[in-house]
Amino acid sequence: MLFPDEENTIEIAPDAYLLKGFLLGQVEPLLAALFEVIAQAPLRHMETPGGYAMSVAMTNCGDWGWVTDNKGYRYSAVDPMTQRPWPMMPALFKQLSENAAEKVGFSHFDPDACLVNRYGVGAKMSLHQDKDEADFSQPIVSFSLGLPTIFDFGGKTRKSPRQAVPLEHGDVLVWGGRSRLNYHGVRQIKSGVHPQLGAYRFNLTFRRSQPKK
Repeated sequence: MLFPDEENTIEIAPDAYLLKGFLLGQVEPLLAALFEVIAQAPLRHMETPGGYAMSVAMTNCGDWGWVTDNKGYRYSAVDPMTQRPWPMMPALFKQLSENAAEKVGFSHFDPDACLVNRYGVGAKMSLHQDKDEADFSQPIVSFSLGLPTIFDFGGKTRKSPRQAVPLEHGDVLVWGGRSRLNYHGVRQIKSGVHPQLGAYRFNLTFRRSQPKK
């Protein structure tokens, strides 16, 4: 049984919050919408500018998508695999991300990009900043689905102390304001089987990549 709503909101740093179980009432329609997106824009292991294949399989939805290749990291309105626009962001994705942001004080969040990351067992995301966006005034909203993991949330530099934040199916992280450019990463996914998503963790990350007109 979940605690009352306010007890499920945990501040992990200034302007950074963990919302435990925030998505649990909407998992079925969320997953249905997710698989529709993946059917239109397949998951792929993108290549970093240094020539390494990412361990995480990725795709995007929304007006913009994050891509990486030998030209660098950037946002693109076109899927380089299909040469078509990315799938439209499902209304449920947008609504839930806006609700999560508003719950912790970030009103008027208006994401134009949703990065879809699929972590298999052993996949990880090294420590990094989200700084390819043109608008740092809006937060990052991150959904966790499937296998659990440990999220490392650090500070303004790569060497800043970091804290380990356990993430489970249905959790949401929101960070912005004073913590918007904090370093963060995802530890290797441990072996397991989730009842709905098998041996995978999915992470949906919502951003405002372009300034509002």
